Amino acid sequence: MLYAVISQDVENSLTGRQAARPAHLERLQTLRNEGRLVLAGPHPAIDSNDPGDAGFSGSLVVAEFDSLASAQNWADADPYLEAGVYKSVTVKPFKQVF
Repeated sequence: MLYAVISQDVENSLTGRQAARPAHLERLQTLRNEGRLVLAGPHPAIDSNDPGDAGFSGSLVVAEFDSLASAQNWADADPYLEAGVYKSVTVKPFKQVF
């Protein structure tokens, strides 16, 4: 089943994001290589594809997991969470219609 991992950043998270980004992307690449990743990306803090120093306000990942518990365990091990970039992470079942 698909699950949405919806994360909210702490204020001024850009420096922490940049430091933890390689490890964060490595985990997403693993999901992609396994054919389980539907989409992933950050929410720019301003209305721009390149927010520069404004940074990001959070992230969204939609991927396939065996269960909600499995998706939550994956989200709980995110390098951004461990680095203090995320202030909250919500994991919910997701039904793709289109």
